[in-house]
Amino acid sequence: MLSQADRQAAARLLLEAERSAVPITQLDQTFPGIEIADAYAIQQAAIATRIAAGARLRGHKIGLTSKAMQSTVGIDEPDYGHLLDDMFYEDGGKIAVDRYIVPRVEVELAFVLGRPLRGPGVTLTDVLAATDWVMPALELIDGRSKYPRKIVDNIADNAACAGIILGGRPVRPFDVDLRWVAALLYKNGVIEESGVSAAVLGHPAMGIAWLANKLAAFGTTLEAGHVMLAGSFTRTVPVARHDTIHADYGPLGSVSAQFV
Repeated sequence: MLSQADRQAAARLLLEAERSAVPITQLDQTFPGIEIADAYAIQQAAIATRIAAGARLRGHKIGLTSKAMQSTVGIDEPDYGHLLDDMFYEDGGKIAVDRYIVPRVEVELAFVLGRPLRGPGVTLTDVLAATDWVMPALELIDGRSKYPRKIVDNIADNAACAGIILGGRPVRPFDVDLRWVAALLYKNGVIEESGVSAAVLGHPAMGIAWLANKLAAFGTTLEAGHVMLAGSFTRTVPVARHDTIHADYGPLGSVSAQFV
């Protein structure tokens, strides 16, 4: 377990890596003995610093929702990060790649809450009842510490979240079977990945139920109006300057981004 001073120092290192787009050494090497509780405290410290500087909390993301991904990093549950207002990009907009270190994209569904969710005991149906809209989304992920890295680095680094693009056709949560929402992910007109949202814990709303219950221990509520990224149902796809990404969700429309 790290001291509070070490946690604050780690948060400062990650914030500087984000600012400079230069990765830092893995935290488990700089801070031997770092644990998952430390990693979440580091994440929270970095987010608190950004909010104090003027950013606004707009939601959360859930990551590592597949058993295969969890096994690669030695955990048995998802992780989570925060979404701030300066992380949101317009559908079809241009994103400067030099802001990021190793930018990649994932295909997800975003849940926009109409009323608060607070655990414990939140269920899948509670999530659906509290959700106003479900929308296609792309998550932009990045690594502010060097790879390969362990789960403590991923968690401390805001669960690798760097941005979000919302688009497509918003739907009410009971109007479609969300388990069977599928998407094709194109890069420069070529299909790179495809998937179906049931790959996220059997139902994409399950990740949000997990998060509400996880955060209950800290007295945190998922707020009305906030956006929840439910977890990727494709592998990550790297992006570089001049790439165009387009995710086709069929009846739910599409979402895209240009990298410049």
